[in-house]
Amino acid sequence: MKSFINTWLASWTGNQPEKLLEFYTDDCFYADPAKRKGISGKENLKPYFERLLSANPDWIWTAVEIIPTEKGCTLKWQAEIPLGDKILVETGLDIVELREGKISRNEVWFDRLAWLKG
Repeated sequence: MKSFINTWLASWTGNQPEKLLEFYTDDCFYADPAKRKGISGKENLKPYFERLLSANPDWIWTAVEIIPTEKGCTLKWQAEIPLGDKILVETGLDIVELREGKISRNEVWFDRLAWLKG
């Protein structure tokens, strides 16, 4: 699990949405603070990841703790998000469920207020 999580988190850096989408099932469900109701399906997720990654090509995500669950894990992470001449360090949690080696459910939880304030 640790190797999968670290490789997946690395794919969030560098503005490569196609690479990131390879980690998700075709019928995945994804939600984050900006998309609380979520996005269903890889094809629907693609435009969101394209916008999100192009706006944040240099952010870096690191696993802090991986807590195994029946279907995958709960992941505590830290993100370094460049904002102009400073770097915001944010901590959050993901629910990650896997099916046949790919993410079928990914819910991201963190307080994005500091990020929005920039």
